[in-house]
Amino acid sequence: MKTVIRVVVLSLALVFSSASAQDFKGVATYKTQRAVDIKIDSSSNPNMTSDLQKQMSEMLKKQFQKTYTLTFDKESSIYKEDESLAPPQVGGNGMQVMTIGIGGGSDILYKNTKTNTYSEKKDTMGKIFLVKDDLESIDWQLGSETKYIGNYQCFKATFTKMVPKPVDLKTFGKSQEEDKEPELEERTVTAWYTPQIPVNNGPAKYQGLPGLILEVHDGKLNIVCSKIVINPEDAIDIKEPTKGKKVNQAEYEKIMDAKQKEMLERFKPQRGNRDGESIHIRIGG
Repeated sequence: MKTVIRVVVLSLALVFSSASAQDFKGVATYKTQRAVDIKIDSSSNPNMTSDLQKQMSEMLKKQFQKTYTLTFDKESSIYKEDESLAPPQVGGNGMQVMTIGIGGGSDILYKNTKTNTYSEKKDTMGKIFLVKDDLESIDWQLGSETKYIGNYQCFKATFTKMVPKPVDLKTFGKSQEEDKEPELEERTVTAWYTPQIPVNNGPAKYQGLPGLILEVHDGKLNIVCSKIVINPEDAIDIKEPTKGKKVNQAEYEKIMDAKQKEMLERFKPQRGNRDGESIHIRIGG
């Protein structure tokens, strides 16, 4: 058994050393999906029929069926959504549905895994922000389970994090404690990475494994790599974004919270008047 382990480790070391000896670059294409289940109490929202709930679920589902490109070298990367048509808006029967927290198609995420930093250009409600901060250190637990994604042998890795519990949409229209801290729950995130591509990078802000991450399952969010091109003929240009109001992640989240409260207040229906009622859905990690 020890001999087998030594052979595997030696093989991986040879892969890493041979790849490090060349100008290693690549482009990976990822497909994202998020499960969406809309259930709202019709007694507090009389316009919210079962058919409209189903329509909302389907349209929100399509909004999260996106394609992203990760352009990477040994130390840095650019993660960007492929250009597409604007997602359809949901509404009808005098009701407006506004989704909060869905990133724009012009957003650009630059990561440098050597300096452990990132710069993210975000188009938020018509204003450009440049979020610059350190990458989160992820306490990955490496497993022995393997599977193939395309032609690449992948290994399983997991980590746990605390996330807000899902909002119960059945309570919309009833009194809410807006300033109450959200309850948290533990979530296990699963990733599959391949040492055959020796970069400690991956889609979005997932990184830190001994190989490119090809698949992620994080709650209801699924990210799967559908195509990889190593050392493509076309030149690869990885440049850190520079335009936008510079803020760190905590400052950006504070701005977003204030904007969301402002929007909720602006579109909140007047007491005794249900015409033009709005449902606001915040999508989190």
